[in-house]
Amino acid sequence: MNYTMIDMEIITVGIYILQSIAISLGVGTSTIAIVNFFVAIADGKIDETERKMMGIGYILLRIAMVLILVTTVSLLTLEMTQFGLTVFTTYVIAQLILIGVLFINAYLMTRRIMPSTFGPAIQAGSWYTLGMIAALVPLGLTNFSLLQFGLIYFAILLLGIILVNGMMAYLKKS
Repeated sequence: MNYTMIDMEIITVGIYILQSIAISLGVGTSTIAIVNFFVAIADGKIDETERKMMGIGYILLRIAMVLILVTTVSLLTLEMTQFGLTVFTTYVIAQLILIGVLFINAYLMTRRIMPSTFGPAIQAGSWYTLGMIAALVPLGLTNFSLLQFGLIYFAILLLGIILVNGMMAYLKKS
């Protein structure tokens, strides 16, 4: 199929919009998932209704993750045809790291390998970091270094682990 330059621009813009929607869906659903998790464990056990509600959230998170993966790979493929390996900026590498962490952590949590002490906080922290770096794009603030990204991501994960575990400890006391 022969696409004109205008067709490719429309397709590219559409993929960027879909990626933005997927990131928003992931950040929002992650927030709801962690709140549902706290509500569910507050009484010491997760009943069937709570499990169903949490299951819906996890399905939405997986949809968001797949959409982000597909849109990111599509955009990288399209941009690499024009710009080659120069598309792998620090921003793109950070985005790929976050997507990788989201998938690996979700897999480990599903297999019950990742403890709840870390898993939910890593997932939420990764979603929020992905949302934050995506918000930097329209501001033109994507010239951060991998070290800066790593330090901020680590701080967000640490804060998430402290907040999630603090909330779990508080709920167990109540």
